[in-house]
Amino acid sequence: MNEGAQALMQQALSLLLSLDPDTWSIILVSFSVSFTALAITFLPSMVLGFVLAFTQFRGRWLITNLIHTLQSVPTVVIGLFAYLLLTRMGPLGDLKWLFTQQGMILGQMMICAPVLVAMSQAAFTSVDRRAWETARTLGAPWYNAIWSVCRELKVPLLLAIVAAFSRILTEVGCSMMVGGNIAGVTRNIPTAIALETNKGDFAQAIALGLVLLVLALALNLVLGCLRGKAEPRSH
Repeated sequence: MNEGAQALMQQALSLLLSLDPDTWSIILVSFSVSFTALAITFLPSMVLGFVLAFTQFRGRWLITNLIHTLQSVPTVVIGLFAYLLLTRMGPLGDLKWLFTQQGMILGQMMICAPVLVAMSQAAFTSVDRRAWETARTLGAPWYNAIWSVCRELKVPLLLAIVAAFSRILTEVGCSMMVGGNIAGVTRNIPTAIALETNKGDFAQAIALGLVLLVLALALNLVLGCLRGKAEPRSH
């Protein structure tokens, strides 16, 4: 590593360790918006994934394929749709959420919901249906029966949560279009990295990138531990 790169890395670490207000404001906005979007979307998405996996009804094939299509749509396209919903002439214009954190949360919900539904449906499809049927036969309420199935699938469902969270935490297009990249209000990690890199302020961009790298490492370690506990031990 040359002297210039070392100096940039030292500046980046200094911004994080010194609790630089501008840098940490960006981090807090990013995590609060993404956690909120995930928390709101999680339960309905899991229930829908369960319904698609365990029930047969007219239109199920169409819904499943629509969800898989939305899962692969670029985030900037979803951002455009969210923008049209929230603009003054749009159906949700009266909420005045455009260029606010609430608008960013709505956009990120639209991004992570298809991921959660598709991955949870795949997980529920792979489970032994006898766990659900036994719970229902014993008179357990439907929500307790679903919980018993979820306990069998904790690792795949956690993978779905991590995949959805990673997708919304690192997306740029939707946040830029709906949030507007307003400093201290809607500027999150991906939009700040893009902005600071264009400005030539690489230190802050590196600092924010390090936050994402540390988060990715922590999530992978947790998932690795859960996989290890879930796998049967050989004797």
